[in-house]
Amino acid sequence: MATRPFDLQRLDHVVLRVRDLDRSEAFYRALLGCEVVRRRDDLGLRHLRAGASMIDLVAVDGKLGLRGGAAAGAEGRNLDHLCLRIEPFDEAAIVAHLARHGVAPHGPAATNFGAEGNGLSLYFDDPDGNTVELKGPSA
Repeated sequence: MATRPFDLQRLDHVVLRVRDLDRSEAFYRALLGCEVVRRRDDLGLRHLRAGASMIDLVAVDGKLGLRGGAAAGAEGRNLDHLCLRIEPFDEAAIVAHLARHGVAPHGPAATNFGAEGNGLSLYFDDPDGNTVELKGPSA
């Protein structure tokens, strides 16, 4: 077996196709504390800092977004879900924070496996129906 010329480190970024860039940017900024670090209005693209990683938002009707076809909806999605590692994981505080932004989790926190092992997580949807998982430290 050939040796890879690299070592995989971590998720660098995920790109989400969205219907309304301003609405999605506001959602990720207000709810998760993401910051816009670069805008490419010519492409319909915004880069948001999400801790050590990035979430890129692409307008479905923009230059890049048009390549992906129809927007995500009941008949199809952009991806299954995006998992963001958070700390601390205080379920009551997280649920209250989501509620202040009009967002309800899919259900109570559950133990799920991730990059660091098993840990509690909560799932919810963004304005375009993309599922976001907030995952705490491993148990």
